Amino acid sequence: MNVIWRTLLVILQARLGTRRGGALDPAAVSRIRVTTLPTDLDILRHMNNGRYLSLFDLGRWDLLIRTGLFDAMKDRGWYAVVSSETVTFRKSLQLWQRFDIESRFVGHDDRAVFLEHRAVVDGEVYARVIVRSRMLRRSGGTVSNEELFAAVGKPQGLPEVEPWIHDWASASALPSTKSPAPSLWR
Repeated sequence: MNVIWRTLLVILQARLGTRRGGALDPAAVSRIRVTTLPTDLDILRHMNNGRYLSLFDLGRWDLLIRTGLFDAMKDRGWYAVVSSETVTFRKSLQLWQRFDIESRFVGHDDRAVFLEHRAVVDGEVYARVIVRSRMLRRSGGTVSNEELFAAVGKPQGLPEVEPWIHDWASASALPSTKSPAPSLWR
């Protein structure tokens, strides 16, 4: 089963869950259960490091749909893109191992929102990713946080973004798409 099929299944389950009263507050933690499949493994027979990011997308879909943000974005012709992310691994996930993907919004800066995703087994964190995401318009251009919060409300109860996350976002940023970014190695 490829990630696209898992994505469609998560979207369907999130939609059905929301209709049945499973909507989430924007500051809440979203949880979905996932199993490590043979197609998730690398040559060392544990979850491939790149697959974590693909599977964390599932958590992002669940969070966006269940908080109502996805519908608000769709109604306005907006969509979210990942502008940067960093992942840290603690333990390997093995074939057929079940785990939860926990996702939540962890704050924002002046141009983007930050999310955290975790791979969790029996309450223990195996991997964590911090994602910086921007909102774009299908018609072109970016959506400011002021416009985003005016449309969907500013979530209450979000923690302050940890200082290292701001430092990381700044240090890892590439030039804007309107600026040159030559591939010059030092």
